[in-house]
Amino acid sequence: MLIAVGAFCLVIAAGFLLRSEYEKEQLSEERMVIESRKIRKDHTILFLSDLHNHQFGEDNVRLLEAVDRINPDLILVGGDMLVSKGTAETSVPLKLMEKLAAKYPVIYGNGNHENRMCWERSVYGRQYETYTSRLKQLGVTVLENRTRHFGDDIAVAGIDLDPCYYRKFSREILTREEIQKKVGKADKERFQILLCHSPLYFRGCLDWGADLTLSGHFHGGTIRLPLLGGVMTPQYQFFHPYCAGFFEKDHKYMIVSRGLGTHSINIRLNNKPQLVVVDLKAKA
Repeated sequence: MLIAVGAFCLVIAAGFLLRSEYEKEQLSEERMVIESRKIRKDHTILFLSDLHNHQFGEDNVRLLEAVDRINPDLILVGGDMLVSKGTAETSVPLKLMEKLAAKYPVIYGNGNHENRMCWERSVYGRQYETYTSRLKQLGVTVLENRTRHFGDDIAVAGIDLDPCYYRKFSREILTREEIQKKVGKADKERFQILLCHSPLYFRGCLDWGADLTLSGHFHGGTIRLPLLGGVMTPQYQFFHPYCAGFFEKDHKYMIVSRGLGTHSINIRLNNKPQLVVVDLKAKA
């Protein structure tokens, strides 16, 4: 009896692992529409996050084909396109950014894996400067606590969160004042987008003045369950409502991407990699 139960459990575990390996290669394109009186001309924005050096086909050919089908006006990158764990391998995101920037405007915000190269200089040396310098040479706009305008009606800011905001079991509060100290005041005339890698700080982002906050970091919760959502965040919070999705408070919005890759816990169940397409439309 025990042998039979053990064999059954092994079969179930193998099935889950096979399903996970399948899902990790399935790109999901999901569109969301936001209307605003600040928008003067309709825009299609593609949001990419948390690639973690994953490749959809050789040199990410399937990802690039999907981007071309969407044909965005602007690509926003939410960070963690690489993995920094003792060393940082940057060739995969650099090849991808080179091909994207040759066709589309690309604005890049940092995640904790990019920022870790700054936090831990004794480990990474000047790898961060080398990486961002190469991105800029390719024509990518790297924000680093800055704001850049796109057209006449969009402002994009990117905040580099400090290490305390990524601590395990974190309950830190990111205030409007702290955001303003890093990136300056929100633009009240343009539609203000804020790239804030962790979605835990939506309240502070909307208090600061972000019309749309774009986040990732949680990888959709790794495993997604019907009704319950994502199981676990990297900070060991279980069934957190901000694992993925579209959220609205006080007529301001946050979109949390499920990301494109994995690291450490290399599992995806009911949680396909995500291309987030945001259609910004002028509100009559």
